[in-house]
Amino acid sequence: MAENKTRASASGMTPQQFRHWRRALGLKQKDAAERLGLKKRMIQYYEKGNRDGRPVEIPKSIRLACYALSEGIGDFDGQSTTPLGPDALEADG
Repeated sequence: MAENKTRASASGMTPQQFRHWRRALGLKQKDAAERLGLKKRMIQYYEKGNRDGRPVEIPKSIRLACYALSEGIGDFDGQSTTPLGPDALEADG
């Protein structure tokens, strides 16, 4: 039982890993939010690891979207992918 709990928590993305992902792509929090379809505040919660003192877990859908963006995938229609545009991963400013 404890083994399953450890395995589940080990498969998640930590706030530090999320921040590293964003910075590795050269994205500001605002840019990451736009790419992931989130509000900037959610990016801040994910990077902090909590919201109003309560733990915040990065959902699997967001983790998978982070991976897709890292691989240059801008969208997926169920059959094929659409690549990111040439300036999509450049940070503004």
